[in-house]
Amino acid sequence: MPMDTGEPDGGWRAWHERPVTRRVAAGLLAAAGLVTLGTLFVVLPGVVVDHDLAGARVAAQDRLKAVNDVRTTLLQVVGGLVVLFGAYATWRQLRVSQDGLRAAQEGYVTDRFSRAVDQLGSDKLDVRIGGLHALWRIAEQSARDREAVISIQAAYLRTHLPWPPAGPGSPAADAPINDIAPLETRSADAQVALTALGVLCQHREQSWVNLSITDLRRADCDGLWFPEVNFDRACREAAGFYRANLTQASLISVNLRHADLTTAILRRARCVLSDLRAAKLVQTDLRDADFTETDLREANLRKADAQGAVFHRADLRMADLRGTDLSTAELGEARLTGALASEHTRWPAGFDHAAAGVVDTEDPGPEPSPLLQPPALMWQAPPLRSTS
Repeated sequence: MPMDTGEPDGGWRAWHERPVTRRVAAGLLAAAGLVTLGTLFVVLPGVVVDHDLAGARVAAQDRLKAVNDVRTTLLQVVGGLVVLFGAYATWRQLRVSQDGLRAAQEGYVTDRFSRAVDQLGSDKLDVRIGGLHALWRIAEQSARDREAVISIQAAYLRTHLPWPPAGPGSPAADAPINDIAPLETRSADAQVALTALGVLCQHREQSWVNLSITDLRRADCDGLWFPEVNFDRACREAAGFYRANLTQASLISVNLRHADLTTAILRRARCVLSDLRAAKLVQTDLRDADFTETDLREANLRKADAQGAVFHRADLRMADLRGTDLSTAELGEARLTGALASEHTRWPAGFDHAAAGVVDTEDPGPEPSPLLQPPALMWQAPPLRSTS
């Protein structure tokens, strides 16, 4: 008895007959196309000419010429449509190619991103530095990944440099600042993360970056951008901020003793309850900044622009205010005993600086070039004359 093959035999027959069906369909489409072209170029021109003549008698030669003119016009229209269709097909193919290329690039960036993040967990310093540089490069090339990289860099600093120090190799919180090595020496990877953050923050979209409660003593932030960055309760003693941008930064309860903020921008920054003893704020933009109850003893504010700044209950004893513009500053209950002033210091209208204990002295003249200053790595913080 012959075996019943059932579904497998039916499937084989369907597979075998499929090309035949396709050939028949292709033939029908070709026939339909020929009929359409025949109608378009043989029948339609005569119909159009007869319609336009509206029964008028013309010579056969003139009628043939009119029909050929219609055919020529139709041929041009069809040719134009073919060209347009070809252009559309090319555009679609280009879009598909671009989408594929974009997907491949995004996949490549994602792979690089994942590998760079994995490197941050390595116990080898050079591997971590390589991962931080890789993330930096990704953020510069991919705008959509920039915010994520900034968040990762900030989190890296918060976890690796907490304040007070928690790691076994970290210098003690009460160690003299001159006994503490620069950040790039004691924690090179953290300095790389900080530098990358200060560069990428120039073009970020999110409002705030959190670097609060971090140990950034003797960090190098010269020329970096930290607008609207949260440094609350961080320790940035003897850090370098030469020409740094700290616009609208939050610096509440921050330790900035001996910090170099020469020519930095602190417009509308909040420095409430901070410690800026012996900080260098020469020619610094302090407009509209808030220094309420801030300790600025021995600080150097020569030629700083402090218009609109708030120094309510601030301690400015022994501060250098020669050439400082305080014309619209608020000095309510500020302590100024022993502060230095010159003829170029501008005070608020009606403010009696002599009664406040300010000492008038000669103006120091032009400030020396920063190129003539000792390198930050060799700089030693002088002892504070003010008590803790």
